[in-house]
Amino acid sequence: QVQLVESGGGLVQAGGSLRLACASSGRAFSSLGMGWFRQAPGKEREFVASSWGTTIASYADSVKGRFTISRDSAKNTVFLQMNSLKPEDTAVYYCAAKIRAGARYEYWGQGTQVTVSS
Repeated sequence: QVQLVESGGGLVQAGGSLRLACASSGRAFSSLGMGWFRQAPGKEREFVASSWGTTIASYADSVKGRFTISRDSAKNTVFLQMNSLKPEDTAVYYCAAKIRAGARYEYWGQGTQVTVSS
């Protein structure tokens, strides 16, 4: 199986930046599709960004132009660079992994809290 551990969350002011990291273990990192999701209080979990390989990436419309997903394969880590943060970005952010394209995400981290103040 795959183990995922998120880090980098915290409290920032609107307009600030955070860089989230997700460290993986237990399976070859290069074989995994990686994604970031978030869930705000009282709302459903939503897709944020995904990565296949080093060049293929996808983003939710709400974060395009502000967030960037990337990988450091040597360290088995995926990152989410979050710039120009808004209060509506406040949520618990989860890292996820899957083995097959088109399948549901199978492995999930514990989440890291991101709070953006006005």
